[in-house]
Order: sequence, then C-alpha cells, then structure tokens
Amino acid sequence: MKYISTRGHAGQPANPEFCDILLGGLAPDGGLYLPESYPQVTRAELDAWRGLSYAELAFAILSKFITDIPPADLKAICDKTYNADVYCHVRKGDKASDITPVHWLEEGRLGLLELSNGPTLAFKDMAMQLLGNLFEYVLAKRGETINILGATSGDTGSAAEYAMRGKQGVRVFMLSPHGKMSAFQRAQMYSLQDDNIFNIAVTGMFDDAQDIVKAVSNDHAFKAKHKIGAVNSINWARVAAQIVYYFKGYFAATQSNDEQVAFCVPSGNFGNICAGHIARMMGLPVARLILATNENDVLDEFFRSGVYRPRKAAETHVTSSPSMDISKASNFERFVFDLVGRDPQKVAALWAEVDAGRAFDLSASPEFARIGAFGFVSGASSHADRLATIRKVFEQYGVMIDTHTADGVKVAWEHAGEVPAGVPVLVLETALPVKFAETIVEALGREPERPADLEGIEKLPQRVEVMAPDVDAVKRFITERV
Repeated sequence: MKYISTRGHAGQPANPEFCDILLGGLAPDGGLYLPESYPQVTRAELDAWRGLSYAELAFAILSKFITDIPPADLKAICDKTYNADVYCHVRKGDKASDITPVHWLEEGRLGLLELSNGPTLAFKDMAMQLLGNLFEYVLAKRGETINILGATSGDTGSAAEYAMRGKQGVRVFMLSPHGKMSAFQRAQMYSLQDDNIFNIAVTGMFDDAQDIVKAVSNDHAFKAKHKIGAVNSINWARVAAQIVYYFKGYFAATQSNDEQVAFCVPSGNFGNICAGHIARMMGLPVARLILATNENDVLDEFFRSGVYRPRKAAETHVTSSPSMDISKASNFERFVFDLVGRDPQKVAALWAEVDAGRAFDLSASPEFARIGAFGFVSGASSHADRLATIRKVFEQYGVMIDTHTADGVKVAWEHAGEVPAGVPVLVLETALPVKFAETIVEALGREPERPADLEGIEKLPQRVEVMAPDVDAVKRFITERV
C-alpha cells in the first residue's frame, strides 16, 4: 500500500509506504497522508470477519493498510495491543473479552459503542496503544529514536503518554491548554513521572497548542535535526486503527451483512468520524454518519452550509465537553480531499485560505452538491443540552454517560428521523464519566464511579511546565531535553 499527500507532494521516498509515514505527522507539503486508494472489502471478507476477536479483526483490516511489516509481526503487535488486560474497564454486565461491546439503551435501536475501556478511559486508547507498539517496533528495526510532539484538548495527551511511557527510543512532549481540561484529565497527564514524558501547559486554547505543533512540523530542518514525530490524529496510523472499531461495532449491532448501521460521533478534530468515513468508503454498510459538535460548531456549520470557517482562539468557547473545544479541525482536510475528487491542487488552494486565517465556501460548488452521497448529517449541543441528556439517559436507562457522549446522544435523538427505518444507531462513547466529574455532579447531584486503579489520582504530585503559546519557546524546551 502506497501513500499520498492531500496536497500532492508526499516527499521522499516518492511513493512512501506505511512505515515511511508512521513516525511523522504532516507530509512535507503541509498536507495529510492517505492511501492512494481505499482498499475495498468484499462480501466474502465481511462474512469471514463476523465473529472474529478484536485483535483478529484489527489484523485483518490493518493488513490492508500496512504491507511493509511482516504479517506475523503485525499479528503479534495486534495481539499485544488488543486484549482484556489492556482494556480492563469494561462496563459491568458486558463481556470483558469484547473490548468494545455495544451497550444497548434501546435494544436494536440505540446503543453505545464502548470505546473507553482502555487505561486512560477514553476512546483515544483504541488507537494510541497500537501506535505505541508500532513506534517501538519500527524504531527498534531501524535503530532510531523519536521525539513526539503533540497537542491535546483533553484525552489525546493522556492516551499518548500512557501508550509511550517507558517505550525505548521515545520521548513525548505534550502541549495542553492551561486550566482548560478537567481536573481528572490534568491529573492523568501531569502525575506521570516517567523520564521520557514532558508536559507543557500553554496559556491559551487547544488551537494555539495545535498551531505550535504544526509550525514545528513545518520547520523541516528542526524536525529532521531533533527527530520530531507526531501522535495527534493527523498521524495516519491513528485513523487507520480507528477504522477497526467501526467494523466491530457493525458486527455487534447486526445479525447479517445485509443490514445497515448508523454511527453518531462526537467530533472536534474530525479524526474519529474520518475513520468512519473511510470504513464506509471501504464498503462497510453505513447508512448515516451523524456528526455531533458542542458549542464550537465549525464542523456542523460546514455540513449545514458548505462554509468552513475556523475560529480564532479568542472565539473558541470553553465548554463542559472540553475535548471538542476545537475550532480548526485538522483531519477535516482528509474528508475534503475525497469530497473534491481527490484533487490535491484544489485542497492546497482551500487550505491556503485556512492557513491564512480565512474561511472557504463550497456552498455553490458541484462538490458540495454531492455531499449527501457521503452519508453525513450533523448537529450541535450546548451545556444545557448536555445536562439534560445526562439526566435523561441516567433516569431512563440507568446508564451514566460523559459529557461528549451526551453530545452524541442528543444529536442522535435529534436526527433519528433521517436514519432509515429499522437501522440501529450506535453512539460512539468517547470517555467514561469520571473524567468529567464536575459536570456529572452538576447534572445528577452525585459523583460518578471510578475504577479502583484510578482512585485518588488528583492528589498525586504533578509535573508540568507552564508557558506562553510561543513556537520558539517550545523549540528551546525540546532542544534542552533531547
């Protein structure tokens, strides 16, 4: 499998394979990597995959994208990553070995696809644990080291740090918005004392942190000298890993491969739902992809109007679903590449506008006229919606959900009429409620349960460097520690 850039210049080698792009983030031209074509899944393969374990299914799907790792080695990596020892927080009453079970709120109609059973209680673990094992494998094979620079709005940081802590040849420098995450999220990251983990709290919003990561990645001399790599959702391996659970969820929610499923995905950076888009393009029978945002509704605005208008940091709302407090969705470029017929010149022109701080408008274009063919609908949620949804789900179904999953449930209910009759809707659960205890208490008047292994995490000593959102300051910090 060869890879291309959304902007046309994938760099050297001219036709890179998976391991060539694994350790980086952006392509040299500032674009994002995608397969030169999406592998197609046959009906015979769907039939054969139904009933596979998660690790077996991951190996089957990832083998289509990773052709430069020997199959036996890739299978061993999948087995090491996807097992009940790693994903040990499965909801009571669900089978631990399933890793991502469907928890039905309304049997056969509305369910939660559990993706938060990993070590940091967030869906990011599903890809990040694989990424950690892939990094260690490829670095060892090549005799190399890497310095990972990432930005997090909440869950990516802890998932990356837990996946990379103690890994040979890897250092992690993680930027987060100072004071903007929940106390639990901060504790998960800042309490880690591993020598290869460095936390930087930026006095700004997530988008400021993300802009620093992109600026460093685009400084090709600095990137090469200090071996800078990426684990944010711009990293293709993360998107590829997330494709797997769409297939797993589909099999769990259906009896045969003649049926369809709709997925509702809380989305800030567009990485999670981008994986669903690719699964659908591969041939998974997906009737609808329902995108849910919070008050930062740049993506909802695009799917309703055709206008993509990233906001400045000062215009970005601080909300009770903070992992979606994003107003410049990095992975959206991958979808637009497909929307405009995989024309890199068009994408480069559109993102020249974005990079200059401007909007682009496709509302009158023939491309936007075809958007319905991709199955997307969208909606937004507010703090009041969040509280009401958390209460309703708890009172009606006896299930406690986190704030981001609540955004998904709210938008799923809102768009139920746009899903074909008889098609179940799976809301992708993005985190466990304990990560956002303050809002759960506000909604329900009670503390959420927390796993025994994470009791008292907020009281542990924390190690973090607070600095202004300054690219040069971050570069100096990295240089002094590598």
